[in-house]
Amino acid sequence: MHVFTRIVEVSSSEKFQLINITGYVEKIVRESNVKNGICLIFVPHATAALIANENETGLIRDILNQLRELIPPNKPWLHNRIDDNAHAHIASAIIGAHLVFPILNGQLLRGTWQEIFLVEMDGPRSSRKVVVQVLGE
Repeated sequence: MHVFTRIVEVSSSEKFQLINITGYVEKIVRESNVKNGICLIFVPHATAALIANENETGLIRDILNQLRELIPPNKPWLHNRIDDNAHAHIASAIIGAHLVFPILNGQLLRGTWQEIFLVEMDGPRSSRKVVVQVLGE
């Protein structure tokens, strides 16, 4: 089995932001030369997450607005006594820090409308790392 790993760095400019990383992931899959296997995408941050969804402006705003509504940043969270980002930790724990996609015939298999997004909830950040690991043959 072949294992190919790359780390991508992206930056955010907003407190809440969806950053489309699909192009980076697909490029890494191509560079891996893996024809059949899986692609693991992992964000090693406690205040960010990953999702797969449609890249449509209204939907992106809806997702970010719903995150703010479900887990309000200004709620008196206990963790905010230490660091003013409890909402981001909680949302990351609920959403998740990884995604896995199959690879078939050298192509990342995703739905017609699925793009891969880093979900920033504690920005802006000059650097967010995304680990992309491709496993297969």
